Amino acid sequence: MTVFRSNKQIYVQLIDDLAGATLASASSKGIEEGTKVEIAAKVGADIAQKALAAGITEVVFDRNGYLFHGRVKSLADAARNGGLKF
Repeated sequence: MTVFRSNKQIYVQLIDDLAGATLASASSKGIEEGTKVEIAAKVGADIAQKALAAGITEVVFDRNGYLFHGRVKSLADAARNGGLKF
């Protein structure tokens, strides 16, 4: 599970490293209500739901060098609460 964060949006992908394929993805595009941290939590819940639907329960979290606070932490916490194990 890898995260990319820009100034306005946040994106997350579930990637199979061996196959080099994206299994699921979610982003904050189209979500306009709430603060950036609240929107990141919605994206985390969304990716957890998509992962569980695809049969994925455990992931390795790659924060891409971003500090683990704010939007990145909010996304990770929501994904954990959604059922993913890191």
